[in-house]
Amino acid sequence: MHPQPAIFALGDAAHIYLEFDMKPGTDPRTFVATVANIHEPRTTVGGVNFAVGFRPSLWRALAPAETPHDARDFDRAYEGVEAFTMPATQADLWLWFSGASYDIVWQSARGAIEALAGVAILVRDLDGWSYKHSRDLTGFIDGTENPSLMQASDVALVPLGQQGEGASILLFQKWHHETTWEILSTRDQELAMGRTKSESIELPEDRMPTDSHVSRAKDVVDGEEQKIFRRNTPYGNVREWGTLFVGFSAEQSRLDRMLRRMAGIEDGVRDAITRYTTALTGSYYVVPSITALKRFSTDEGPN
Repeated sequence: MHPQPAIFALGDAAHIYLEFDMKPGTDPRTFVATVANIHEPRTTVGGVNFAVGFRPSLWRALAPAETPHDARDFDRAYEGVEAFTMPATQADLWLWFSGASYDIVWQSARGAIEALAGVAILVRDLDGWSYKHSRDLTGFIDGTENPSLMQASDVALVPLGQQGEGASILLFQKWHHETTWEILSTRDQELAMGRTKSESIELPEDRMPTDSHVSRAKDVVDGEEQKIFRRNTPYGNVREWGTLFVGFSAEQSRLDRMLRRMAGIEDGVRDAITRYTTALTGSYYVVPSITALKRFSTDEGPN
């Protein structure tokens, strides 16, 4: 099974994310076939990387053997302590375009919207971009805990021999950053994050707050950390900005536990970062293998 290569295509500066719902009355198989007939998911074309994800229940109905066993829709909000909520805004389809420059990414995204016009309704479109190479708009380095590319496939992909092999579970969220973050001193920001700001060094255990983002977002099972592969990007303009969380995992349970811990659902301790950021959207998607996706294609594409 060959995974979608865009998951691991690092270094792109420009990103467009599109979320669609099926048009009423559309046959689900026709919907998926139309997506599969867009050729970029099978290869990198013209300098643009392209990834495709489907609503878990939709993909399971059509390809149960190609669906990770614990994949499920983001069908209800995560309601945490102190009235904190991560909303559920599940859509049927997620497309991600990335490349070195915005013009080629925009052109590819426009082409996909036109190709899907007969079967899909665009419900959200978001632009992402790089900031100071690898930092998010809090000023901290993002993805410090990511595995190396040599190990990323073990973290992000369902292993061979398991249901849904070669697929990944994606968590996609839009987080708005509050200006109150900028009022904090660097020391207070570091305590909230659990890392130093300049070099992204994890705080020592005796200085690590229990509500720090590092403490809450880390998932440890039987003494072993359960990692995910993050491809987050900043979004926005000078008036409104934040982070697009793009997290891939071989198991949805890792992503679910991370959100539950951040919201304080498990033990009543809420992630300090959630006091300065607001979740605006939330969806899970199955990002199937290229092999699985090609089974729905009715177009062999260009020679």
